[in-house]
Amino acid sequence: MAGAALLLLCGWLVPVHLRAVDLAVIQRAGSGSPSLIDRGMALAGAGQSGPAELLLQAAQRQRLIGVEKLSNAVSRLSAQGPGANRVEKLLDQGDARGRESALPLTEALIRLENRDRALELLAASATPAVRELMRCRDLTNTVLFPPSSSSSGQAFDAALSVCGLLVEENCVATGLREALLDRAAAAIRGGNSEPLEGLLMDMMSLGQRLSWGELAAFAQDVEDPRTLSFLADQARNAGEQAPVLFAAVVLSRKPGGVAAYLGKFSQTGLSDLGTSLRWGSGSLEELLRRNQRIYDSALRARALGFGPAGIFFRGATDCALREPWVALTVKWFFYLSGGFLIAAGLRVWRAVPVIEEPLRVRGFHVIREMLFALGFLLVVLLLSEPFLAQDSQRGVYPLRLRLPGVGSVAAVATSGAKPKLMNSTLLTLLLFFVLQALIYITCRVKLVEIRRQKVVPRVQLKLLENEEHLFDAGLYLGFCGTIVALILNSLDKGYPFSLMAAYSSTSFGIIFVSIFKIFNLRPVRRQLLLLAEADSSAVAPAAPAPARYAPTA
Repeated sequence: MAGAALLLLCGWLVPVHLRAVDLAVIQRAGSGSPSLIDRGMALAGAGQSGPAELLLQAAQRQRLIGVEKLSNAVSRLSAQGPGANRVEKLLDQGDARGRESALPLTEALIRLENRDRALELLAASATPAVRELMRCRDLTNTVLFPPSSSSSGQAFDAALSVCGLLVEENCVATGLREALLDRAAAAIRGGNSEPLEGLLMDMMSLGQRLSWGELAAFAQDVEDPRTLSFLADQARNAGEQAPVLFAAVVLSRKPGGVAAYLGKFSQTGLSDLGTSLRWGSGSLEELLRRNQRIYDSALRARALGFGPAGIFFRGATDCALREPWVALTVKWFFYLSGGFLIAAGLRVWRAVPVIEEPLRVRGFHVIREMLFALGFLLVVLLLSEPFLAQDSQRGVYPLRLRLPGVGSVAAVATSGAKPKLMNSTLLTLLLFFVLQALIYITCRVKLVEIRRQKVVPRVQLKLLENEEHLFDAGLYLGFCGTIVALILNSLDKGYPFSLMAAYSSTSFGIIFVSIFKIFNLRPVRRQLLLLAEADSSAVAPAAPAPARYAPTA
């Protein structure tokens, strides 16, 4: 039993999971990589006070070490006045204090004097995408915005200015620039202008929350309109976690990966991204690559206080980082071996009576112990694997806009959430199926064992009758599973059970027991009955001959 306990402890200490990435693996991935503080200091050194300040807020939210150094650098940079960037100088001309560039970009460009200067700058641009955008001011069949020539055209001009300045200053990735050019050209040729206006709306929405420098740093790696739209929606709903979203995009420079992660984990994604920011860009990239939730065990942290456990854990963490499937295989091997040793220990501990010696068949105890180990592995995985029965967190956020002056134009399309496949129901069905399969295999093994026992067929028939409860165990388990699932489902406490899973438990039990009794047990019992009858006929005494009477005279 001591060996089984040691193997189970080793399996528990391997930091790898099916549907989660362990916090220890995230920490190890970030070892030696640039930290959030380093990135913020680099931005402050380049004179980008807005992005550096948002990274400072994210670092303060995560309580990072060295945040004071970044705070001092941001304070010194803010005291120096406006930056030397062309757009910042353009925006600061209308403010005597020279700090208008620190305002949200959309708010700054809504002002007439700033918007006029921006449009004048863009009108003289030699960039093809910018020239196409400026030609869009002549559109009259817009859908989301009032036309630029109308009395309410300030919003359209501001959106064109936001996007045009980003393109002019080369702050837009190649893929997004080409998409913008294609949509603008299609709208100018008389096509549907809504795709272009949607892209402008997303840029304008981000500009309502970010200053010029912040928006340029946030959008410079966005490669496609879909990612831009999703990140804009996340920024609208992030609230106090907006600095975390900004820091994740800027530090990883993979906005598509951040969008995919938040799309998969809409409820816990920002929190896990913030956790990964504590250990640098390597941790964040590993989290985006794994595309799983973060899991941490407080109980395991206490166990690591022992020296040998800590040494083993560090080696297992390296393996889980470099070869996660190898680490997972090793972990399951530890659990399987531990269950096997538990079954072997129980067999040794139980003394076999002398009268049962003829019933012992060599080698079958190993098969029983392996079946026990498989069932033990299944139970341990169900109890220890994090987030195994939780449903998907995928969510779609509809966007509904009502701009002044638009009136009753065509409604903005909203994406409805597609029906999702419930992982918890499938997991419950798989659980019941595997348990019934293990019981079925156990019954088959017991049937073969009885056939090979060195007793007469009549005794084998009695032994088969004695195992009727084992042979019906699938039905008992099916009924119990259905009752438990129905009770948990009626409680409405978020348990991962449904009516389909409840009824499937009994169905699987009926199917497996019927297969066993019809196709496995019935032929063996018929053969034993014939053998028992043959044996009884062979040993039966001969019948006495009828008496013969002599004929009477």
